[in-house]
Amino acid sequence: MTTGTENTPMIVCDNLVKIYQIAEHDVVALQGLDLVVRVGELMGLVGVSGSGKSTLLNILGGLDRPSAGRIMVNGQNLLKLSDSALDRYRLNTVGFVWQQSARNLVSYLSAQKNIELPMTLFGASAKAKRRRADELLEMVGLSERRQHKLSELSGGEQQRVAISVALANKPKLLLADEPTGEVDEANAAKIYQIFKDLNQELNLTTVIVSHDLNLARHVDRVVAIRDGKVSSETVRRNGGVGTADHLADHASALTELIVLDSAGRLQIPKELREQLNMKRYVRLEVVDGGIMIRAVEDTAGHQDAKSHFIEMSNAPSERGWRAWLKKWGLR
Repeated sequence: MTTGTENTPMIVCDNLVKIYQIAEHDVVALQGLDLVVRVGELMGLVGVSGSGKSTLLNILGGLDRPSAGRIMVNGQNLLKLSDSALDRYRLNTVGFVWQQSARNLVSYLSAQKNIELPMTLFGASAKAKRRRADELLEMVGLSERRQHKLSELSGGEQQRVAISVALANKPKLLLADEPTGEVDEANAAKIYQIFKDLNQELNLTTVIVSHDLNLARHVDRVVAIRDGKVSSETVRRNGGVGTADHLADHASALTELIVLDSAGRLQIPKELREQLNMKRYVRLEVVDGGIMIRAVEDTAGHQDAKSHFIEMSNAPSERGWRAWLKKWGLR
C-alpha cells in the first residue's frame, strides 16, 4: 500500500535482549535482535520452536519487557512506559489474535457482544459500540452471524470474529500468533485474505507468526528468527518489499536474503554449513563484487566450549577426589 508514511517505522528493535531465569539457569530467548517494520507493512515471522519469535511477539504486545536493548512501537518507547501506560498501550495501540479461540473470545457471548467488550473497557457509548461491531462484522463477512454464540460458529468463523475483536479499538498494530493453526486450508486462505484486505484498506501494520509454508505468498516479506536473532528475510524480487506485488503468489518471485546485523554478524544456515563442512573456522576472501566464505580445517587440538563443559560435568566431584586420595593413601 503506497502512502505518505510508507517509510515511517512502526516498530524499531535495536539490539533487543530477553533473558528468562528458570530455576538456577538463565535462558537467553533474544540475543541482540535488530528489526524495523514500516507503517502499513504486512510481515510474516517464522522460526522453529525456541527461536524467540513468541518472545518477540509478547514484547511487541506489551505482555513482557525486554532485559536490554531498545524498542519503539508507534513512537512509544516500551522500555520507559509505566505499568499503567503499558495497559493503555495494550488497550488502544495493539491488537492480538491468538491461535486458540478461547484466548480471544468469551464463549457465552454472541459475536457482536464479543466485539463490543473491549470497547466497553475503553469507555465507548452503546451506539458507538454497535456501529463499530457492525462495521467489523461486515469487513470479515459475518454480518449474518452477529447474534450467534461460539458454539454456533465454525473454527474459521470464530477466528474471523477474533480478528474483529482485535480491531475493536482501532489499533495501529495487529499481532497474530498462528492465526491459521487450527483451521483447514480453505479457511486459512480466507483468513489470510482478510489480513490482506485490512492491510490495504486501513493501512494496518500487521505481524503474523506462523509455521505455514505458504505464508510468504500472503505477506510483503517474511523474517526468520534463529537463536534469538534475525537470520534471514524472504522478499519479492519483482518490486521489492511492501508493494502491491504482495498479492502475487508465484514462488519464483521470492528470494531469501541473509541478514547482516549491526555488529556485522550473519548466520549461515545449518544445511549449508553441513554441505560445505563448515565447522569452527572459515576464511573470508574479497572477490569481484563481494566476499567469498570458504571452509577451512579446524586448528589442531581445537575444542569448542561445549566439549569443555561436557568434560567438566564428567569429572569427579570434590568429594569423589577426596575419597580417591584416601583410598590410595595419599591423604
